[in-house]
Amino acid sequence: MAGTREFDIVVYGATGFTGRLVAEYLSKQYADGSVKWAMAGRSAEKLASVRDLIGAPADTPLIAADAADPAALKSMVERTKVVLTTVGPYLLYGEPLVAACAAAGTDYVDLCGEVPFMRKMIDAHGEAAKKSGARIVFSCGFDSIPFDMGVYFLQEQAKAKFGKPAPRVKGRVRAMNGTLSGGTAASGRATFELAQKDPAMMAHLFNPYSLAPGYEGIEQPDGMTSYEDPAVNMWVAPFFMAVINTKNVHRSNFLLDGAYGKDFQYDEMMLAGPGETGEKTAEAIAATDITGGDDGPKPGEGPSKEEREAGNYDVLFVGEMPDGASIKVGVTGDKDPGYGSTSKIISECAVCLIQNVPDLPGGIWTSAPAFGMEIIDRLRANAGLTFEVEA
Repeated sequence: MAGTREFDIVVYGATGFTGRLVAEYLSKQYADGSVKWAMAGRSAEKLASVRDLIGAPADTPLIAADAADPAALKSMVERTKVVLTTVGPYLLYGEPLVAACAAAGTDYVDLCGEVPFMRKMIDAHGEAAKKSGARIVFSCGFDSIPFDMGVYFLQEQAKAKFGKPAPRVKGRVRAMNGTLSGGTAASGRATFELAQKDPAMMAHLFNPYSLAPGYEGIEQPDGMTSYEDPAVNMWVAPFFMAVINTKNVHRSNFLLDGAYGKDFQYDEMMLAGPGETGEKTAEAIAATDITGGDDGPKPGEGPSKEEREAGNYDVLFVGEMPDGASIKVGVTGDKDPGYGSTSKIISECAVCLIQNVPDLPGGIWTSAPAFGMEIIDRLRANAGLTFEVEA
C-alpha cells in the first residue's frame, strides 16, 4: 500500500442506499477522528445533501468522481489508503475503479457478489495489484463475510479440537430476516443477463473453483436439490447466495495453500424444517424468485430503518470428520443482513486493512486469508456479529 495519504477511507457511492448507511456508520462509530474518511460520488450537491441527512460533520470532505471519468477516479484513489465502493452492478461500472486502485497501490473493498466480475478482475488486474501493493478484497458484506469467516472460524476450532481441519463443512442458514434492496436485485439480474450471452461467463457461475484459477479440487455437493439432512435432522433447501459464497470459500482455501485440505467439500443450504412440512417448505423456497422479478425493488430502494433494525440472521456451520466426529459453530448478526449488517461489516473490513493487517501483501484477496481472526474480533466488538462454538 502507498504511504501517506490524505484519507484513510473514501466511501465511493455514498449517495446510494447502502453507501449512505456506510457513511452514517463511519460518522458515528469513528466520531473520535481515529479514522479519516471522505464521501465520494457523481454529484457534490447530492453528497452534501446526504452528509446533512445522516448528521455527519459539516466539514466531512466530499469528492465528486464519476466511474466514467478515469482522471477523476485516478485523482480520488491517489488521495486515500482505501476505497470502499458500493457502486454496482460491478460488471457494468466496477472495472475502472479496480484498475485505478491496482495501478495506484490503493486498497479496495466492495460488496460484489458477481462471480464473473471477480474472476475477470483476478485475471486482468491481479498481477498489477501485487506489484503496486494494492490489497483488493471483494465480497465484504453479508456476501460473503459471515460465510467465509464462519468456515475459517470453524476450521480453526476443528484444528484445535481434532488436530486437523474438517474435510466436509456444511453451511446451514437457520434464520434470515431482512429485505432485498434494488441495488442487490439489479446486480443479480445483470449477472445472469450478461452470463446468458457469454458461455465463458456462464461457466464461471457453475464452476465451484472459478475464483481459484489453476486449482483443481474434488467434486462438490449439488447444493441445488432439497433433501433431508441428517446433520440437522431437517429438510434443507437451496440458498440463493451459495453460488457466490461457496466460490469465495474455495478461493480462500486456495489462497491459504489448501489449509482446509485438498479433499475439502462445502455447500450452503437453508433449513426448511422437519418432516412433511419441512419438505413442502423446501419446495416452496426452491421455487421462489428472490429478486422479485419485474416487480422487485429498484436501485436506490431498500428496507426502512425499522425493517433494518428488526432484521437478523443465524447461520450454523457443521464440520464433519472422517471418523464420524463433528464440530458446530454459529454465526449471527443483529441487523437485517443486506443493509443494516452489511454497512457495518464492510466498514470494519476497510478499517481492518488500515489498522490490523499492515503486512498483507498486494493482490486480490478473499476475507479469510486477508483478515483472519482480526476481522472476527472487529465484527464481534463493533458490528453486532457473533462467532461461537456450539458443539
